[in-house]
Amino acid sequence: MTYATQAEHKADLGVDEVESNEVEQVRAGGITFTKEEEEKLVRKIDLFLLPTIWLMYLLSYMDRTNIGNAKIAGMAHDLELSSSQYSVALVVFFVGYVIFEAPSNMILVRSRPSRYLPAIMAVWGCLTCAMAAIKTYHHLIILRIFVGILEAGFAPGILLIISSWYKRTEQSKRFAVFISAAILSGAFGGLLAGAITGGLEGAHGLRGWRWLFIVEGVATIGWAGISGFILLDFPATSTRLTERERAIAIARLLDEGVTVRSEDGPKTSKAKSFWLALKDWRTWGFILGYMVIVGSSTLSYFYPTLVHNLGYTSTVQAQYMTVPIYAVAFVCTAVTGYFADRIPTWRGVVISSWLTFSMITSIVVCLIRNFTARYALLVLMAAGLWASNALSLSFASSTFGSMEPEVRAVALALVNAMGNLAQIYGAYLFPSSDSPQYTMGFGVISGLLGFGVIVYIVMHILVRKGKA
Repeated sequence: MTYATQAEHKADLGVDEVESNEVEQVRAGGITFTKEEEEKLVRKIDLFLLPTIWLMYLLSYMDRTNIGNAKIAGMAHDLELSSSQYSVALVVFFVGYVIFEAPSNMILVRSRPSRYLPAIMAVWGCLTCAMAAIKTYHHLIILRIFVGILEAGFAPGILLIISSWYKRTEQSKRFAVFISAAILSGAFGGLLAGAITGGLEGAHGLRGWRWLFIVEGVATIGWAGISGFILLDFPATSTRLTERERAIAIARLLDEGVTVRSEDGPKTSKAKSFWLALKDWRTWGFILGYMVIVGSSTLSYFYPTLVHNLGYTSTVQAQYMTVPIYAVAFVCTAVTGYFADRIPTWRGVVISSWLTFSMITSIVVCLIRNFTARYALLVLMAAGLWASNALSLSFASSTFGSMEPEVRAVALALVNAMGNLAQIYGAYLFPSSDSPQYTMGFGVISGLLGFGVIVYIVMHILVRKGKA
């Protein structure tokens, strides 16, 4: 980006006297604007986007993972679920989730996010409420499938929105904010589950785990209705900005080499955008890396069970003891996101460092028996995984910036979708028969993390070499 003050302009013209109140200006994308204007615009974008998507993702993740809290609060007993049936209930969510992510982003990039995302959110909120009425294992499976299909459009849609509004050097902090919602949903989920399943047990003749689905589903529906009035669309189409603000938003991205589509510009066809995303080596590199991180992070579905088997035998106590795991992860993710924007070309190395840290803790967990030490290591391991998750998304998003918007939408959806495909096998890593040591699960995760370290080092080298 080229910065120039009026003073410099006068100097070029041979003007000696310069007024003291000259304002630094930015020339980009064919227009000129002040640095103050740009900063004010970014703050406005943050105000509209970050709180909205943060709460949307918080509720999304709670709706997705509350099955773990419901399981130990009586659902497994009431529905007579075996360990393998519970694993199937986890897996079926991701079948629809993976299949429908790319098609959903193809729709989103050609529509208005402020309408599309709240609409699908309201529907999956209704389905979450309906889970309170399930009577059999098969009812659970059917509802989990449809919730997965509806939620498929949300996470990749948010990835596309962030990549469409922020410069590459601004994205790590925003992705850290985004992922922090998933982290805190785990903490809030534990607190809420403890309060709801304990406090509402038997209320109006319903078990506490059924109230868990009702309360969280209603909250999702409510925020879906509100977010439709706040969420931004794309820079060229958002009605919440003035015409000049839209022009500045587009210009500052263009100046960084990020491709931005005008409202009436030609769009890449669905088939072509899908093919271009598939044949780009960067897409596959980030898919492999993200599969490692997400596959290892399936650990989060078993936090209540793992903690329960570490000696915290009270169900409510086990719920509450998951909170420190997420609290430490939140701090590490926030700090990593803040500093990563200062060294954007070293994101791959930072990710590899965190994965190495988590790999070491996972290996040690396999070797020791002390409950307290294993719990402490579980806390540290989760911190590395969550911090890597946020940074890997900003690394992919900033690298895909030069792609056409339609191609970038597909590439980001593929990374998120294929990454979440890893949750299918991850759901089988911690069978109850392996309790309380869970050597198989932590052993597999250790191997995955070792592979992930190699992937992100290679991606760091190749991306810097190609200057993508």
